[in-house]
Amino acid sequence: MTSLMRAEALQAPAAAARLLAAEGDRLQALGAAWRAQPPAQLMTVARGSSDHAAHFFGYLVMARLGRVVASLPMSVVTLYQAPLQAQGLAALAFSQSGQSPDLVAPIAQVRARGGSTLALVNDAASPLAQAAEHVLPLHAGQERSVAATKSFIAQLVVGAALVGAWQGDATLQAALQALPAVLDAAAVLDWSPAVHALAGVDGLYVVGRGTGLPVAMELALKFKEVCGLHAEAFSGAELRHGPLALVQPGFVVLVLAPCGPAQAGLLALAHDLRQRGAHVLLAAPAGVPGTDLPLLGTADADLDPIALAMAAYPMIEALARERGRDPDQ
Repeated sequence: MTSLMRAEALQAPAAAARLLAAEGDRLQALGAAWRAQPPAQLMTVARGSSDHAAHFFGYLVMARLGRVVASLPMSVVTLYQAPLQAQGLAALAFSQSGQSPDLVAPIAQVRARGGSTLALVNDAASPLAQAAEHVLPLHAGQERSVAATKSFIAQLVVGAALVGAWQGDATLQAALQALPAVLDAAAVLDWSPAVHALAGVDGLYVVGRGTGLPVAMELALKFKEVCGLHAEAFSGAELRHGPLALVQPGFVVLVLAPCGPAQAGLLALAHDLRQRGAHVLLAAPAGVPGTDLPLLGTADADLDPIALAMAAYPMIEALARERGRDPDQ
């Protein structure tokens, strides 16, 4: 059996390749402009899966460039009518459709008040794209499934590519060019142990940290909307502050531990959770003791969470069917 969700998720590597090929010059121009005159403030505007991609971009900017990125609560503009101070502000809106008035209104206001605006959007003719000064199309193609997959991965890629262009980081940019091939390989990794473990449960935690936390948030959302499974995403550091009390013997915790500075702490957490009797599903690279779900590394550890998302999507689609649900509804 196939589904739109599965078919579209498997199109993500090709979408990433199209995006990088088509938007390379535009990305380099934006990066050069920000190096010459960096924004005084950065703000992201997004909802749902797109907001998770925006968090990934924000984390990369803060970790690699040391510049603080804020996530705008859109109701500040749409409900409270706050006049945003836009001088020196760069506002980036992440969206698949570009149709939501909640996204369009803040971007239109920032642009009208003298700020810089950029839409990272799949529909380059959408109201959001028209409202922004600059547009980076995702080139993901039409997405008909209810659950966004290939557009989310494209948003992760374009965010990382924008950071690489801003930094002028040749290593990151080379790793991005090699990424579509890694995504192809990640899409066929065997994550069936997660399908078996989650088929009959009522809920789970999804744990990540650093650049992996936005992907943990995304997977938790997909477990809810596609599988009808209550899932909560936590930082590995925050899980110990309260939520740990719910982890009883047999409770399922999916721990995402790709390469990078956060991995050691996540592996220690997985060990501690197993000591408490939790059913831990550990996603980690080959060679890591106790790994249940394999991960592929990329040429830059900051991109590894993108390959992780690619590996997880087919599993979530299969889990939905195992639980008797239509992943496209």
